[in-house]
Amino acid sequence: MHVRSVAKYYGIPVILHSDHCAKKLLPWFDGMLKADEQFYKNYGEPLFSSHMLDLSEEPDEENIAICVEYFKRMAPMKIWLEMEIGITGGEEDGVNNEDVDPEKLYTSPEQVYSVYEALSKIGNMFSVAAAFGNVHGVYKPGNVVLSPERLGKHQEYAKQKLNSKLDKPIYLVMHGGSGSTDDEIATAVKNGVVKMNIDTDTQWSYWDGLRAFEKEKREYLQAQIGNPTGADKPNKKFYDPRVWIRKAEESMIARVMTSCSKLGCTGTYTPEEPEVGFAQIGEPKKLDSMLLVAAMGVGAVVGTYLMKYVCLKK
Repeated sequence: MHVRSVAKYYGIPVILHSDHCAKKLLPWFDGMLKADEQFYKNYGEPLFSSHMLDLSEEPDEENIAICVEYFKRMAPMKIWLEMEIGITGGEEDGVNNEDVDPEKLYTSPEQVYSVYEALSKIGNMFSVAAAFGNVHGVYKPGNVVLSPERLGKHQEYAKQKLNSKLDKPIYLVMHGGSGSTDDEIATAVKNGVVKMNIDTDTQWSYWDGLRAFEKEKREYLQAQIGNPTGADKPNKKFYDPRVWIRKAEESMIARVMTSCSKLGCTGTYTPEEPEVGFAQIGEPKKLDSMLLVAAMGVGAVVGTYLMKYVCLKK
């Protein structure tokens, strides 16, 4: 709800996404989807923009069948579905594939097409995380062999099967993007990747911003009072969490912008002027007059806000 409340003030598209839901976590997924449906009923749009089902540990038939059933509920609300077929190595969000058979790290064109064939009957808002040697985390160069050119084979196979005019008829996702070379990323994008996960690099950049700040200001972070400028000088402006957390955030922002450039996103969207701000939790399809009366009885502030809201909507 916080993201939805503040996103409109930034003038850019904001996507609220849930990632890597394994089979054992489906009860959580059910809860999120239920919240989406309730929010959609009230406001005409879902709470989340997209959800990701990671059933790659399950047999392909079961993986696809479960995705189909959930996509049937998601498509009417225009929620994007991301699914994974084939296995990404390493460990992420409780899914541990550190000792997996290396051959399973490469998805075949037939597997990818089987997903497309099943989901496209329901809607077109879905993407496929196909494995091409990906591994979650960062590893010593040479220990992981990525083959993003394989993604082109998936597109060629689908194009032929569909007799499509599109060279890249399937939206693909690159998992385990942290530590990837510029050439690997460029090849992946060239072959239809529209989203890349960089969790590990993002985590490191956040920590690195904090690490650099602590190193630079170490002498100001040893006590509340006393630093190189004087024994009686206060250090609050250095140890205040809002200061060092911001340094971590700035470092992470810079890392995200690096990936935006590598993915070819930089300069492709003209920011809009942020909207005039007032508190909101959504835009109801219609406002019940009884709700307005009840709210006014709670307090003058809430009543005034709702009246302002109605006027603005008119």
